[in-house]
Amino acid sequence: MSLTRRFVLAAGAAALPLAACSDNKGAGGAGKLTLLNVSYDPTRELYEDINKAFLAGWKGAPLDIKQSHGGSGKQARAVIDGLQADVVTLALAADIDELATRARLLPANWQSRLPDNSTPYTSTIIFLVRKGNPKGIRDWADLIKPGIGVVTPNPKTSGGARWAYLAAYGHGLKQGGEAGGRDYIAKLFKNVPVLDTGARGATTTFAKNGIGDVLLSWENEAYLTLDEFGPNFDIVYPSSSVLAEPPVALVDANVDRHKTRAAAEAYLNFLYTPQAQEIIARHHFRPRDAAVAAKYAADFRALPLSTIADFGGWAAAQKAHFADGGLFDQIYKPA
Repeated sequence: MSLTRRFVLAAGAAALPLAACSDNKGAGGAGKLTLLNVSYDPTRELYEDINKAFLAGWKGAPLDIKQSHGGSGKQARAVIDGLQADVVTLALAADIDELATRARLLPANWQSRLPDNSTPYTSTIIFLVRKGNPKGIRDWADLIKPGIGVVTPNPKTSGGARWAYLAAYGHGLKQGGEAGGRDYIAKLFKNVPVLDTGARGATTTFAKNGIGDVLLSWENEAYLTLDEFGPNFDIVYPSSSVLAEPPVALVDANVDRHKTRAAAEAYLNFLYTPQAQEIIARHHFRPRDAAVAAKYAADFRALPLSTIADFGGWAAAQKAHFADGGLFDQIYKPA
C-alpha cells in the first residue's frame, strides 16, 4: 500500500470513537478481546508488522489489535478525553506523563516498569530535501537562510515536532547560549510556511503537495518517503541532532476495565524481544537490543546527539518551550 493511501486511510484510524474498545464483550466475536494501541504518526507501518508477529505467537484468549495514529500530543489528549487505549506508544514521555498526572490513568512511575525507561527503540531527526538538493541544504545554519521553506509539524500537537524543535534549539545553544537558541528558533519558524498537526501530515505536505525545500523528519519517516517517492528526494544528515526516545506504556485504568492486562503486558514486553527488535530495525527505528543493533549498524549513521537531559528533562522543556505562553508561543507568528 502506498504512503499516500496509508495517510488517507489512517485519518479514519486516528479518529476512532472515544468509546472504542470500551467493552470487550463480543468485540470481534464472542469471547474475543480487543487491544487498542494509541500511537503517534509515523508508526503505522511498524505496528502493522509488530501486531502480525505478536499475534502469530500469542497463546492466550482470541485477540484483535487495533491501531490509532496522529500527532503525539493530540493522541494523548484524546486518551485523556476518553479514547480507550489499552497501551500508548507515543513520541515522548511528556505526553504519557499527562495521562498520569491529569487523568490518573496510570501511575507516575510508569517509565520504570519496562527496560530503558520504557523506550524499546530510539530515533533522531534528519533532513529530507528535494532530489539533487537544489538549495544546498547541508546543516542547521542553512535552514534559516532567506527563501528556504522548512516543513515541520506543530510542536503543540506533534511529538516529532518537539524533538525537531529541541534539535534546532540545541544547535542555537551551541552558537550563543540561551539567546542563541531563542534567536535560531525565531528565525527558523519564520521560514515555516505551514504547521500540520502531525509528522505524517507534514510528510504529505512536503512530498505530495510540493510545499517547502526541506522537511524536518523522523529518520524512519524519511526512509519510508524514499521508498515511496525515491527518485524525488535525498536524505541529509545534519552535523548534530537529538536522541529521540519514544516510550510505551500500559494504561492501567483501561486494561483493568477491559480485562486486557495480560495481553497488554505481553504485547509491550514483546517489543523488547529479538524478533520485534528485528522488525523495528527493518522499519528504520534504532533498536535497543545490542545484537540487533550491531547487525543493522550500517543502516544507522552515527552523529552527535543531544538528549532530553540537556534541556532539563521533559517537565522543564515542556514548561519552557511548549506550554501555553512558552517560548514557542512567544516566537511563532503565523504569516
